Amino acid sequence: MTTIGAYLRLMRPANIVTAIADIMLGFAASGALMSVSLWENGFEMAHLQTLGWLVLATIGLYGGGVVFNDVFDADLDRVERPERPIPSGKATVTGAALLGGLLLAGGILAAWQVSLISAAIALVVALLALLYDWKGKHHPVFGPVNMGACRGGNLLLGVSAIPAALASLWFIALIPVIYIAAITMVSRGEVHGGNTAALKGAVLMYLIVFAGIISLALLPQFRLLYSIPFLVLFAYIIFPPLFRAMPAREPKRIIKAVKAGILALIVMNASIAAGFAGWQYGLVVLLLLPISIYIARNFAVT
Repeated sequence: MTTIGAYLRLMRPANIVTAIADIMLGFAASGALMSVSLWENGFEMAHLQTLGWLVLATIGLYGGGVVFNDVFDADLDRVERPERPIPSGKATVTGAALLGGLLLAGGILAAWQVSLISAAIALVVALLALLYDWKGKHHPVFGPVNMGACRGGNLLLGVSAIPAALASLWFIALIPVIYIAAITMVSRGEVHGGNTAALKGAVLMYLIVFAGIISLALLPQFRLLYSIPFLVLFAYIIFPPLFRAMPAREPKRIIKAVKAGILALIVMNASIAAGFAGWQYGLVVLLLLPISIYIARNFAVT
């Protein structure tokens, strides 16, 4: 692993792709796709400038957040994960902190190119990420909620493409909050093994997520029929690994369940995006999944 590769590994690039899916969902939910005529007088990339800035923003925010996770965990990783970039000596704490700071600042500045509201949301997401890295992850209840709030804020960052939509769609951020909180609960067994109560709790929270997505059918602009095929795929990806992890509670199976849950974020986002913008757009979001899986072969997800 080269030095550059080590710092890229700190950013968890496969996970960043899932964050891009959050933005694409929020962009569709806001109605931004309906407000631009992509094919009028020919396709113009300028029409997607707002989406481009928000994608850059989430790359910076997510990348910076996970880099600081390793910065704060440097001492612990020397014991539990000596193969990680910092304890292995391929990256330094100072270098990682500098990279993380630049990424977070870049994410906020990119969001600022869209609007002041987008920049404010990006700032909140950055602060939530740092809070989680520093203290939140050590708390059994606040930690999962803190991590979920980062994802919920990221989704709202996508919605901020049309600032007025935030007032009427803020509640959709609760879906990733609950989902990520469930994954975070499961992930605590990656090193020493999970506990059955946490795994069963995650199943319940997954079911709440499905109920939340289905309830979006109450919105006049959401068509559940377009979401159903994506929801079936979503269930197929997340539940089997979690059920297999329950009896043995082995760290390896826990890691597989967490990895499946993280990658399935793209499918979850695709299912909701399809309801807001049509099955075609849902497929576009879903195309991020093979990209993330391919990257995950070379870079750690957890």
